[in-house]
Formats: sequence, C-alpha cells, structure tokens
Amino acid sequence: MSLESFHVIRLIQQQSQALGDAIALEGFEMAAPWDQISWGNFDVITSKIARVLIKLGIASQDRAVILAQNCPQWTCADLGLLKAKAVVVPIYPTSTLEQATYIVNDSKSKLVFAGNAEHYAMACDLMKQCDSVSHIVVFDKDVPLIDSDNHFYLDELLQVETHAAIDAELTARLADKNLDDLLTLIYTSGTTGEPKGVMLDYRNFASTVRQHDQKMNFETGETSLAFLPLSHVYERGWSFYVLCRGGHNVYLPNPMAVKDALLAVRPHSVCVVPRFLEKIYSAVQDKINKGPKSRQRLFAWAMSVGKRQFAVSQGRAKSSLLLTLQWKLAHKLVYSKLQNILGGRLKFIPCGGAALDSKIGSFFQYIDVPVLCGYGMTETTATVTCNTLSNRVTGSNGQTLPEVEIKLGKDNEILVRGDTIMRGYFNRPQETAETFENGWLKTGDAGKIDENGNLFITDRIKELMKTSNGKYIAPQRVEGMVGCCPFVEQVAVIADARNYVTALIVPAYSLLESWAKEKGIHYESPLELLRHSHVVAHFEENLKALQQELAGFEKIKKFTLLPDAFSMEAGLITPTLKLRRKMIYQKYLPEINAMYGH
Repeated sequence: MSLESFHVIRLIQQQSQALGDAIALEGFEMAAPWDQISWGNFDVITSKIARVLIKLGIASQDRAVILAQNCPQWTCADLGLLKAKAVVVPIYPTSTLEQATYIVNDSKSKLVFAGNAEHYAMACDLMKQCDSVSHIVVFDKDVPLIDSDNHFYLDELLQVETHAAIDAELTARLADKNLDDLLTLIYTSGTTGEPKGVMLDYRNFASTVRQHDQKMNFETGETSLAFLPLSHVYERGWSFYVLCRGGHNVYLPNPMAVKDALLAVRPHSVCVVPRFLEKIYSAVQDKINKGPKSRQRLFAWAMSVGKRQFAVSQGRAKSSLLLTLQWKLAHKLVYSKLQNILGGRLKFIPCGGAALDSKIGSFFQYIDVPVLCGYGMTETTATVTCNTLSNRVTGSNGQTLPEVEIKLGKDNEILVRGDTIMRGYFNRPQETAETFENGWLKTGDAGKIDENGNLFITDRIKELMKTSNGKYIAPQRVEGMVGCCPFVEQVAVIADARNYVTALIVPAYSLLESWAKEKGIHYESPLELLRHSHVVAHFEENLKALQQELAGFEKIKKFTLLPDAFSMEAGLITPTLKLRRKMIYQKYLPEINAMYGH
C-alpha cells in the first residue's frame, strides 16, 4: 500500500467510522466526560477542536503547545490541532518555566493547551513572556481563569458553534493530506546544551505505522496503557500506532499509580523504560531472598525451566514432552503469579530509552512476559530497531524496521537512513548539516551488528569516559549493572580523567530503612544512616557481587551515598530520566573530590 494511505489522520478517521461506539480513549480514574471516549465521539471532539482553532486564527502549519499530564484531552488536543494542520509542540509537564519559555519563543507557538492549575499558571507566565502566545485552553474546568477573553476551558469550546465558512475551511484542510507537512516539533531535552526542535512530518509517522505493522502483533480492540509521558516521541508514537490500529488507549495522569493501573486496566501492551523493569525485578528478588529456602528452590527451578522454554520459543532448541509438562507446572506455580502483578494479559512490553541489563531482560523472558527492547531517538521518530516476539535476543536491540537502513561509521557510530528520519532541527541549518553525513543520520551511539542483523549498543560516544590510565569506560553499562541492586535507586559513575572509577549512589531509602531496622541499626537522621559503617559495608558487598563481570579498571572502587535523589527540579536529570552528568558533577564536586583524596 502507498505511504499516503498510512497518513495518521486518515487511519484514525477510518477507525472512528468502523468502530463507532467502541471505546477509543479512557482516562484512568478520571471523572466524566473524560473517563471514556468512544471512537465516534473522538472524531466529533477532534473536529470541533479543529474548527475552534481555525476560528481563533490558527493557520495551517502554525505552532501550538500542549503542556499537560497524560489524559484523553491530550490526544484530543493533539488530533484537533493536526486536523487543523497545525504543528504540535509538546512540553513535558514537569518542565521549568525557563525551559518552557525557550521552547515557546523558539517555536513561536500561538496557543497553549494547559492541563491543570499548575500548567495553567505556567501558561499565564508564558503568555506574559512570549509575544507569540495569544490564547490558552485549559483541560481542567475546576481551575479559575484570570482572563475571560483569551483563556478558555476545553469543555466550553466544544459547545461553541461555528459557521459554514469555518466548516468549509476545515474540510479543505482535511482534504489536503500532504505527507511533507510538519506534524510536530519535539524539543530534545538534551543532557547538555539548549534543546533543539526536531522536525517530524506526516511521512515520518506514516512510515512508522506501515513498518510497525510488519513487526508488531497489536490488534483492533486490544488495550494499551499510556504510562510514559506523551510529550516524548516514544509514548506518543506508540499511542498513534495503537489508535491507527483501532486499539483502546488508557491514559495514566499520575505515573506513580502505575501499579494499581496495571491491575485494573490489564493492558495488552505498555511502553516502559528500563528503570520500571529494574524496580519490578529488584522487588521480586528481594521477596525471594527473604522467603523460605523452599520458595527459593522453587523459583530457581522455574527460572531454569523458563530459560529452556524460551530457547525453544525462539527456535534455538527442541522441545520435549517433559519440558512442556514442567513449563505448565512452573507457569501455574510461579510465572502466572508474577504475570498477574502486571495485569496478567500482557502480550509484550516495548522497552526503550536506555540499555536494559541482560540479567533483567532474561528474567522477564523466562517468566513469559515478552520484553521487546528497541533502539531509537526523537530524530528517528522513535524506533530504528526492535526485538519481536519471534526474534528476542537478550542484550540486543533487535533488527531494523523493514524500510530502515543502518550501518556503522567511524568509531562504530550507528548511522541511520530511511523515511522515519527527521527533516532536521527547527531554525538550525548548521546543526542539521552537522548531524548528517552523506544522507545518513549520525546517532552519537556506538554499536555492533551480529550475523543475524541484531543491533547491540556498546556505548554512547559522547558519554564514553577515559580514565587517566587511558582506559575507556562506558558509564551506562556500569550503571545498568549496579541499578539491578534493590537498594540502589539512582547511580552516577565518575571516571573521566580520573585514575579509578567512583560513583554517587542514591539509595532506595524505604528499603534501606527496613533493612536497618531488621539489623537493629540506630540512627538520628537519614545522613547518619547513610554514613553508618554497617550500611556502607552492605553497599560494598552488593557492589562487589554486581560487578563480577566487569574488568578491574571498570569497577567502582569508591562511592558516596546521597540523601537526595537526582531530580528534574534540581536540573540533574532530563524528563526521560537520563542523567545530566555535567550538572551532577558540579553539584557534588566536594563529594567527588573527597573520593579521590582531594
């Protein structure tokens, strides 16, 4: 089929006509009317939003911001803007005013959709500081508006009548489905420097949908839980795919409620980052380790059965009647209980954003929860490569999408080419030119490709650290291993121009407190607990066990336990939870120097 037939507006309109009263969007634990939106109503709501936007003066390819937590209104605003041929500029709901101001001014956005009271307050500040903003539309109708002329509730705008000329204009814009029109500007948060607006067009997303059809087994009527922020290309791209395929998308406004949402929603898929899986793995390991020896033996047996069955499922070993019987028993006694924590209905879990430790990936494969690790960037409309149900290679990021090409350049840098690659950076021709090499996008990631075409990320070229002894350290690899420890919440490795590796570690404080209570450790303050000799020895012991596979020069020799987490508010992590190393090193310079005897 031609790429034009995969235009996202065309596909979603087709689903609305075909599925009518079936539920398209659902707000988890949200009040009516946004708790459930039928396919038919979804089409009506988004067309109404498009008409109102035209009435407010939004021209074709004008930019507009969405600043809100995940909710059905987010996607309705998104599709309404796209029907009006506007360009959607998502801003992370946790962004600072400074970050949001930069994005609005750089994109010259004319309108802001704001979620709750906090987002509305920021939108008001943006209107004062950014000349381009003329209107604000608020999702939460309980938030008092301070300007009755230019600020509106979304719910009230849906009641506004529009005249025939606006209806005709919307019809004309909907008919003009040009794949080369910009669909969105997504500003990469970046671990250094100013954010850049990645220009993605309808061709990028159409190609993504067509290629995912050949890789993913997602069917009409199946449920996906939108847990990661829609402001990121990963969740938004997947949500587009779910809707283009007639799925039921459930929105989680509060990501901290994911445990309850999984049990209540029982999704068929949920996009995650490795940290989510690390926490589940750590919690299971902790429970097993604290349990009786009989439970530990049963768990170990079930994992060995799962390992053999996984090899069979991937065509790497032959099955037997004994293994089939063992697997059924292990499923009943162990796997099903672990699967039920995740709702019990998951067909697969797409995982991306960072490297997943092989030990954790294997655990989920063995309990028959298929984790499909992939690799991609905002600049590639998310997926470049991914594992599939029939091709799951632990430690790899799978094979390329059918119409995407990759090759290795200088220093094994991964280069990518295809219809999913961005047009460039908004208003940054020089930086756009520097990102491409003879038509290939330079990713900044180093990798290797096996004989079956599976991609393995070896390190982030820009983040590779060189010790004063001339040895190269891939910090993410070390951090991934240490992150497997239930007592470790966050970790930042230090090695550049130093003669040995050290780390700043944020402990999982509640678990540490429980452990300290069991051990009879007395302390007056959190800091006193972290400095206690038994606690330090406990972390030393854990680090020793976790780092066995590392070369001597890669191992963390010294560490400092920190009482405060790396947070977005402090500017220490990006909205996608990547470490802002430069900022972390600046903030904790005295602690770092102390580990090197300065």
